[in-house]
Amino acid sequence: MGRKFHSPRGKGIWMSLVLRPKQPLHLTQQLTLLTGVAVCRAIAKSAGVQTDIKWPNDILYQGKKVCGILLESATEDERVRYCIAGIGISANLKEADFPEELRNVATSIRIAGGKTVNRTSLIQSIMSEMEVLYELYNEEGFEPVASLWEALSGTVGREVQVQTARDRFSGIATGLNQDGALLVRNQHDELVPVYSGDILFNTR
Repeated sequence: MGRKFHSPRGKGIWMSLVLRPKQPLHLTQQLTLLTGVAVCRAIAKSAGVQTDIKWPNDILYQGKKVCGILLESATEDERVRYCIAGIGISANLKEADFPEELRNVATSIRIAGGKTVNRTSLIQSIMSEMEVLYELYNEEGFEPVASLWEALSGTVGREVQVQTARDRFSGIATGLNQDGALLVRNQHDELVPVYSGDILFNTR
């Protein structure tokens, strides 16, 4: 879709985690949201930087992207064999490391926190948070993870524009449903679940 992630050698974090969920394929979106919570919490604990989550898979600092998450699933006979959660973090980039066209939309943890990030410590923190949250998810389901996500979300409560493959509309993001879809209350006061699509923030 024309999206780019810019991260020079030695200044970012690129990692993949293999997950083997028991949940059916249509619920794997929940794992993207779980991973977002883990990364957001790890950045706060390891680097002291408070970020928020843009549904479904971006981590932002003051509206600028610092991390992207991509989940891919392998299936067999309609069952999920495994999922790969790919995480890309702009860790130690300086402003000059970003192309000029990205400086208004992307930043790094180093810029946000004013100091160099220990990438090894951050990775360890992400792994620790993933372990805790994945155990919680397997034992208690998606609801407690959804509550954590909503608390860290920069999307909930915002006026958004939604662009899906079939539709385009505006409304207020209100939270998540039990599947992990974003709930948006449209101009007709209808609560619409968004399972995939682009979310843009209205600024006015």
